Amino acid sequence: MNMSLNDIYNNADNSTDINALPWVTCYVGLGSNLANELGAPVEHLQHAFEVLQEEEKIRIARISSFYASVPMGPQDQPDFVNAVASFETILTPFELLTFCQQLEQQAKRARLRHWGERSLDVDILLYGDEQIIEPQLTIPHAGLHERNFVLIPLQELAPELIIAGKPIADYPHSRDWTGLKLLSNDELSRNEI
Repeated sequence: MNMSLNDIYNNADNSTDINALPWVTCYVGLGSNLANELGAPVEHLQHAFEVLQEEEKIRIARISSFYASVPMGPQDQPDFVNAVASFETILTPFELLTFCQQLEQQAKRARLRHWGERSLDVDILLYGDEQIIEPQLTIPHAGLHERNFVLIPLQELAPELIIAGKPIADYPHSRDWTGLKLLSNDELSRNEI
């Protein structure tokens, strides 16, 4: 009898060795363009990655370079700082969604308007080879193929990645630097963004 990942996770109890569970490679997009009392956009991304690294059900975490990007939504807002994190996890897709939403809440994200400014946005881009279409979660992420601020840092981490049966390099936006700028270490250390 073949068991799905959800069956395995649901049948696991507290005595289950987490290393015996199947670890799935995931990618999440991180974005911020709003400073608050907790920090500037770069600090929001750095803190989110630190918390991600500390989660016991996540391992082998890596983060791309940071990129400045023009807003996708309303243009009367600051540029975004974006990055992509990769890791292995035994969290189910919906547990990972909850974890990502908790990261946003810790950064005191307020949803002011659709595609508007935010202190932290954390989107699940890919969860192994899973395809999920639910009202609260779509994997691969619905806008993944059209967003250079996601594809370029994703390609930096995984240049041989296959998305929906197609190499990442075959997506035109993985080569389109329009509105995107790689941030230098000097810019990051001065926290100019």
